[in-house]
Amino acid sequence: MRSVESSAKTMEEAISLGLEELGVSLADVKIDIIEEGTKGFLGILGSKPAVVRLTVNEEEASDDMLSALSIEENAKAEKKPARKRSEKPNAEKSEKAEKPAKAEKPAKAEKPAKVEKPVEEKQIEEPEQSEMVLLDPETAEGKAQSFLLDVTRLMGVNVTVNARRDEEGNVRVDMYGDTLGILIGRRGETLDALQYLTSLHVNRGQEGYTRVTLDTENYRAKREEALRRLANRMANRAVKTGRKVVMEPMNPYERRILHSALQQNDAVTTHSEGEEPNRHVVITLKQQG
Repeated sequence: MRSVESSAKTMEEAISLGLEELGVSLADVKIDIIEEGTKGFLGILGSKPAVVRLTVNEEEASDDMLSALSIEENAKAEKKPARKRSEKPNAEKSEKAEKPAKAEKPAKAEKPAKVEKPVEEKQIEEPEQSEMVLLDPETAEGKAQSFLLDVTRLMGVNVTVNARRDEEGNVRVDMYGDTLGILIGRRGETLDALQYLTSLHVNRGQEGYTRVTLDTENYRAKREEALRRLANRMANRAVKTGRKVVMEPMNPYERRILHSALQQNDAVTTHSEGEEPNRHVVITLKQQG
């Protein structure tokens, strides 16, 4: 059973580092929290790193072994014809026959990386700091922008803050430049706290209520996509094993994403159990007949 320990400023970063090292996804591992770490003031002052241990599930490990064996068999099948040809000619010809085989391997490994990287870079690099326009501080979006610029400056995070009104009149704020995830925190806790404080500041002294949505480095869209993938994986596991799957505790926003992702699934149904902050989603099979 493979396992690895990793540490980072936030629990989410530590888990991501461990997943990269193991080469698996979040649903394939068991997570043991060794050190939760401390946030300190607003997530930076007096903080301690989080330490986690990730252990690959036995089912996923067996799948990895089968895939690894198939890869080795394919590699041996590809190398055999090259060796037969290189045995007949002289040593010089054998060296020439080996060179293209070595050149093919990195080319295959680089192709998926080249496809994934541009997608992430385009989402992160769209608005740059030079494109930020200071808004009227008397407007709701201007209040949100000025408030977040002051808070992030005190936190020591140099970011670009772009605020706008959507079609429904709500304020949407995007912050760019937080490459270390300081403004996100563990599972988005710091980002949610900043959103709550910004909403209080924007709605202070106003008659109506203006909803404020705060995001940084496209975190919420990435988190939503990750949760939808997790929901489908856990639903497939429930169908495969014939047993219910109990998810880890999540906040109401993330639980709604899980429910929505499986709402149209004909094989399973979802419901929430427990009390806050330990309320979690349970995936069960739909009764047949």
